[in-house]
Amino acid sequence: MVSKWFVAVGISMAQVVPAAFAQSQTIQPQSAQSKDGLIAESRTGQIPVQPKAATLVTPELRGDIFMAKKMYREAAEAYKEGPNDSAILLNKTGIAYHQMLQLDVAEKYYRLSIKANPHYAEAINNLGTIAYAHRNYRRAVNQYKKALRISPNSASIWSNLGSGYFERKDYKHAAESWQKALELDPDVFENRSTQGVLIQQQSVEERARFHLYLARAYAKLGRGDRALEYIRKALEEGYKDRKKLAADPDFARLKDLPEFKELLAMEPRVL
Repeated sequence: MVSKWFVAVGISMAQVVPAAFAQSQTIQPQSAQSKDGLIAESRTGQIPVQPKAATLVTPELRGDIFMAKKMYREAAEAYKEGPNDSAILLNKTGIAYHQMLQLDVAEKYYRLSIKANPHYAEAINNLGTIAYAHRNYRRAVNQYKKALRISPNSASIWSNLGSGYFERKDYKHAAESWQKALELDPDVFENRSTQGVLIQQQSVEERARFHLYLARAYAKLGRGDRALEYIRKALEEGYKDRKKLAADPDFARLKDLPEFKELLAMEPRVL
């Protein structure tokens, strides 16, 4: 039986952040000017704050504001008003179209971004997510590896690489890549839902395997709470070999915990 599920493949959005709006400061009543020309402190003891100059709203900032509001078409149009040779803006334009699932247009802008800056890891990663979406996992893996040669400490790209290997059923390298991602950022999988997620068709068995690998990775990092969470998910997705779970050396630190024993003893509802 085939069921839809979500494999997190993150669009690299490191350059796209919600715009920060500077809060206007309250100006304290000014005290009288002293004879020597200096402004004396007010009775409250606070020095008057002069209002700041208005922030220039650039096409990039306007696009970032639209992205934060999930107004992706407006964001794309705003980014296009900026310099057309900016790798950052071209990549952001691609991300906006990617969020609208216009993958061909997104790919065009990712390629333009890479042309403008061949060493721009974010755009190279994003091009890999396009290949992943088209189920060309070999090409996706190659793009992620290329991006990692430029940005080797990117947890999100390591996570993407693991997903690419997983789809190719190269579970050994998938587990190694996810382990590296978690070492760099223990919360990388918890934050993926905000980074763009692609729907894939997978069997129940594959879903259980995926979450079991994550459980092992978290256990190796000493994150017992997360490990237990993903063990539960694997069991809910139909994993049945509880004796193997109990004997798994990666879960040695968990086997005496009441929560772990309860998981092995209970019959969770299979999703």
